[in-house]
Amino acid sequence: MTTRSRIISLALLAVAGLLGSAIPAAADFRLCNNTSSRVGIAIGYKDKDGWTTEGWWNLATRSCETLLRGTLVARFYYIYAVDYDRGGEWSGQAFMCTRDKEFTVRGTEDCLARGYDRTGFFEVDTGEQQSWTVQLTDTNEQSHPLAPNQPLLTIPPSGQQPAPARPVPGDAPK
Repeated sequence: MTTRSRIISLALLAVAGLLGSAIPAAADFRLCNNTSSRVGIAIGYKDKDGWTTEGWWNLATRSCETLLRGTLVARFYYIYAVDYDRGGEWSGQAFMCTRDKEFTVRGTEDCLARGYDRTGFFEVDTGEQQSWTVQLTDTNEQSHPLAPNQPLLTIPPSGQQPAPARPVPGDAPK
């Protein structure tokens, strides 16, 4: 390699390093399935246009999925998960609209009258964080954070519900 080639290579490497460091870290809402079962996930949240519920993400055992990309737009998110292999669900008292097939539903009112199911979601309080990861785990497993400084909420499996979801005064779904 000639001196000129080395200089060009070093310059390109320096530029690539500068560009790489200018890219901000990903700020997403992620869910990890750390169970020995396949699970289906639905999420609910409130953005500038109102309440939205979306589903389904089908997560294989021991896998993670980004449910929402970008900086979090709300403090509270709502999750409903179903265990495809062993039965059971992760649910709560925040009721939102879902259906059996892939869906995006605007609004949380009159689910049944609009042809949807009324499903209880559990609440996830992300505080003021820009990204968040929820982990579903088996009973006999300990949670392991994915990365330093990554907010994390570990949810127990079927039959061991998280604390009841509480509505946000004047802001929670009915």
